[in-house]
Amino acid sequence: MISTEDLRFFVTLAASSSLAAAARALDVTPPAVTQRLQQMEERLGLRLVDRSGRRMVLTDEGDQLVGGGRRILNEIGELADSLSARRAVVSGHLRVLAPLGFGRLYVAPAAAGFRNKHPEVTLSLTLSDRLTGLAEDAWDLMLYVGQLRNSSLTVQLLAPNERFLCGSPEYFAREGTPRHPKDLIKHKCIALRENDEDVTMWRFIHGRQGKSLGIRIAPTLSSNDGAVTHAWALAGAGLIIRSEWHVAEDLRAGRLVRVLADWKLPPANIVALFGASRGRSARTARFLEHLRAALTPTPWRPPYGAI
Repeated sequence: MISTEDLRFFVTLAASSSLAAAARALDVTPPAVTQRLQQMEERLGLRLVDRSGRRMVLTDEGDQLVGGGRRILNEIGELADSLSARRAVVSGHLRVLAPLGFGRLYVAPAAAGFRNKHPEVTLSLTLSDRLTGLAEDAWDLMLYVGQLRNSSLTVQLLAPNERFLCGSPEYFAREGTPRHPKDLIKHKCIALRENDEDVTMWRFIHGRQGKSLGIRIAPTLSSNDGAVTHAWALAGAGLIIRSEWHVAEDLRAGRLVRVLADWKLPPANIVALFGASRGRSARTARFLEHLRAALTPTPWRPPYGAI
C-alpha cells in the first residue's frame, strides 16, 4: 500500500514550505508532486495535505504519516549502515545542502569525487542561499558560510574564511579611497541580502586596538544574489563586503582592491552542520573527511597566509 519511496517523498514534502519548494527539493515539476500526492491519498483513502489555503498544511493523518515515516526511514538507514559496516562499505543516500556560489565551486566537485570513491552511495546536493529556512528533515548535512544563529546543531569547522571590504580600481580612481569606516557613509555601497542578516549594518573591529565600530550604510544597490553584487563591484558600481573565498582571485589579479585592511570584519568560516544522530552514519563521516581534505590546504589562500 505504501513504499519506502512514498515515505521519502512525503517526508520531503512535509519539510517543504509549499508544493513548489517540494518540487525543487525533489528535482521534479510541481504538477508531478501534486500527482504523486494525489495517488498516495487515493491508495490510502485519506487526505494527507490541506491545500485549500495559500500554504500547505498537513492534516492529522498527514502528521501521523510523516512522524511514522521519519522513524521508519531512520531505522532503515541505521540498518543499512550496520550491514554496510560489516562489509567495510559506505552506502545509502546522503542529502547535502550548501550555499549557491560556494557549493558550485567547491562542494559539487567534492561530491562527484566522493561518489566515485563510494559507488554504493547516492548523493543529492541542493544549493540555496536561504539555507536557514529549510527544515532539518530535508537534509542530512548542511555546509554553511557565515555567522551561526542556531546552536542546537552539531558544528564542525571545515575551513577559515575572512570577509573583505573591496572595490574596483576604477571605482577608487573615481570616488576616492575610504581611510576610516565612517567614510563609508559618503561612498556607494552594495548590500548582499543573505542569511537573514542585518545587511545595512557593517561591523568592524580594529586589528590592533580591538575597537569595534558599526556603520549603518545606505545601499545604492542591493541583491540577494552574490554573483550579482560581485559583478556590480567588478564593474565599478560600488563597494562590497564579500567572503575571502569569493574574491581571492580578483584581489590577486588586481580586478578588486581591498581597503580598510586594519579593520577586521566578522569572519564567515566554512562549517558543517548536522544533528547528533545524522553525524553517526558512515557516509556522513566519510563525506566530511573527503570535503575537509578537499579544503586543505585552504584553496583560496596562498601558502603564506591570508590576503
